[in-house]
Amino acid sequence: MSKKLNEVIKMLSNAFRKKFDDYKGLYLFGAYLDGNDHTDEDIEIVALFDIEDKSKREQIWPIIGKIETELDVCIDLYPYTEEAFKKDEELYEEVMEEGIFFNQLGIRQDK
Repeated sequence: MSKKLNEVIKMLSNAFRKKFDDYKGLYLFGAYLDGNDHTDEDIEIVALFDIEDKSKREQIWPIIGKIETELDVCIDLYPYTEEAFKKDEELYEEVMEEGIFFNQLGIRQDK
């Protein structure tokens, strides 16, 4: 995994863990799964929480913006509860088939 991608995952995990008691971890999926940097692609991530609502999204976006600015990347983040994530069948299937899960500490968890 590229240094920049690793930094994105660590920074997101640290920020979410400190801000939200119900943060469960995140899935990386999409073009960045090959471990390389892609200047023309967003870093696609699903973040899991026990509660996902408008208030949480309003707190998430400044975190994303700060990391995007600091690391010069574009992050496409999908905040979900586990239940809502499973209901988004197309995305869920793609992520479950190819995605990589990182726990609350940003440590990769193999299936």
